[in-house]
Amino acid sequence: MQINSVAQLDVAGGIATLTLDSPPVNALSAAVRDGLDQGFRAAIEDEAVQGIVLICAGRTFIAGADISEFDKAPTGAPLHDVLALIEGSPKPVVAAIHGTALGGGLETALVCDYRVATPSAKLGLPEVALGLLPGAGGTQRLPRVVGAEAALEMMAIGKPVRAKDALAMGLVDAITGEETLHADAVAFLKARLDTPRTRIRDRTDRIAGQDPALFHAFRAKHARAFKGFKAPENIIKAVEAAVTLPFDAGMKREAELFWELFRSRESAAQRYFFFAERQTAKVPDLAADLPEIPVRRVGVIGAGTMGGGIAMNFLNVGLPVTIVEQAQEALDRGVATIRRNYQVTVDKGRMTAEQLEQRMALLTPSLEFEALSAVDLVIEAVFEKLSLKQEIFARLDKVAKPDAILATNTSFLDVDAIAAATGRPESVVGMHFFSPANVMKLLEVVRGAETDPQVVAAAMAIGRRIGKVAVLSRVCDGFIANRMMAPRMAAAQALILEGPLPWEVDQVMLDYGFPMGPFAMLDLVGLDVIGWDAATSSSSSVVEILCEMGRWGQKKGGGYYDYDEKRRAAPSPIAEQVIRDFAAKTGVAQRQFSDAEIVARLLYPVVNEGAKILEEGVAIRASDVDVALVYGYGWPVFTGGPLFWADGVGLAKIADALEEMGHTPSPLLRALAEQGKPIHQYRSVAPVGRVVEVA
Repeated sequence: MQINSVAQLDVAGGIATLTLDSPPVNALSAAVRDGLDQGFRAAIEDEAVQGIVLICAGRTFIAGADISEFDKAPTGAPLHDVLALIEGSPKPVVAAIHGTALGGGLETALVCDYRVATPSAKLGLPEVALGLLPGAGGTQRLPRVVGAEAALEMMAIGKPVRAKDALAMGLVDAITGEETLHADAVAFLKARLDTPRTRIRDRTDRIAGQDPALFHAFRAKHARAFKGFKAPENIIKAVEAAVTLPFDAGMKREAELFWELFRSRESAAQRYFFFAERQTAKVPDLAADLPEIPVRRVGVIGAGTMGGGIAMNFLNVGLPVTIVEQAQEALDRGVATIRRNYQVTVDKGRMTAEQLEQRMALLTPSLEFEALSAVDLVIEAVFEKLSLKQEIFARLDKVAKPDAILATNTSFLDVDAIAAATGRPESVVGMHFFSPANVMKLLEVVRGAETDPQVVAAAMAIGRRIGKVAVLSRVCDGFIANRMMAPRMAAAQALILEGPLPWEVDQVMLDYGFPMGPFAMLDLVGLDVIGWDAATSSSSSVVEILCEMGRWGQKKGGGYYDYDEKRRAAPSPIAEQVIRDFAAKTGVAQRQFSDAEIVARLLYPVVNEGAKILEEGVAIRASDVDVALVYGYGWPVFTGGPLFWADGVGLAKIADALEEMGHTPSPLLRALAEQGKPIHQYRSVAPVGRVVEVA
């Protein structure tokens, strides 16, 4: 019997099967909720039905709420009412889970009497990633099934559990066959038709006598990771309510804590970012029917830190990689580093020794450029010198096969100038990985003036294939992320002459939510590699003076900070004196700055640069800029990124402050401020034809 457009009810042998079929992930849309409501009512009222199986068609069980409905007027059956109906069923209910049961999907399964799952299934309550908590009883039911500690790990961290772990925890009652889920679920239920049932809401065995110290310990353990986020704390409070209050009172507390989060700026930022990340895959002017460029073998030029990290991305997904170096010693060192990185993963239990060897077997080291003649994609990852890269691409042009994609990993050089060294600029694209390349999620795909759309589409798809978030950029100095953050570094170096010391500036940035301050970052990278030239150095800046003193950063035991033998940082009296002396020499007045002033001095210019990037059409949309900064520089996601954050501060306030600082606000920034329009919704390129998502 067809219940509605997404739900079907079938009865056989006394068992009703309610099947949901709402691609792509059976999210809890209004139609799905209505299907559940009407389907369960029909099954309950049917006297021939003794038990009910809830199952989903397609690739997954209910994979969560339909968050596109979050900010819309509610329609359809309310989820809480639907779950109450299922939980109150006089007939036993089993949830048959495959794929993923996430968020509202797992909360739906938790109101069923039983849960069975395929071996490959995953279950979780990841609402924390949206700045929310599970708001349909998850915070109250999950602890009653798995205990408070395991529930906290699942909800406040947000990491799903595999079926076998869910079985061990008591979250599922049985593992089915991978291909026999429905039959096994029916058999499981038939064997329990006469078994007394206890609703999860009525269970106390896993939460009785819970030591309150657990919650204090959990907060302390994750204090650093939770800093700046409201959702983890509210989840902890909700679980505390689960173990101290009756169920109905706990549900009321859950609702209060949920709506507090839902109305918060932090959750709005995280929900915005959720959609922003998915928007990056949509490139407006790529034709829907572009032929795919198959990539089966990859070449990497340069076996240094960056080249090795890039190679690992492809080895991780089973793609053979040929890595080329000039000297045997450098090649051996690079291969050894790749193996060592994998060994660390093995030592942590995240990879087997067999998997390590399988990946290393895919790597072909070579000293011969001709070894790249058969690859489908070659990525150059050598020193940032234009003439060197042009020389390499001229050689590649002669060696690479005609349809190969030629990519440069340059972080700021002109991709068009590099492409001009070849006779096929249409095949050249920027693929800018961030260091460490095997860890950082951002990949900037840089579209040159002559890059073929097919090559752009391929580069974006390759990024997603290796687990990166690919953001498309046009050619400019520094592209999106590096260009955006350059003004922060310039502002920080100017600010320390006016009073605040490097560690004070860094602390303000840490308090804002960055993982590292600008001066700690400079010391980590090395002051000598950010543009210092010993041959021309003339004590014309604090950086030059520190470098002339041999204070190049961590590697030398001192830079802006002093470092002990374990590279632990401490404020440096030497650096402080250098700064004070240089400020006096150059006549810069000193004064006290509030934390808010430091934030404004460092971050308002970043917003201004973002507006310029949009004006110039370097980025497709403002949300791409936010994604690039979050994944490229650790901009705190609970702010949504610089442009979403700017709308919360107020564009007029930022534009006025920029003028007071001596900066010229971007015309776009000023125009949006005057029009009262948000910048985070701005699109710099009007779609041409159909918008295509690059899979």
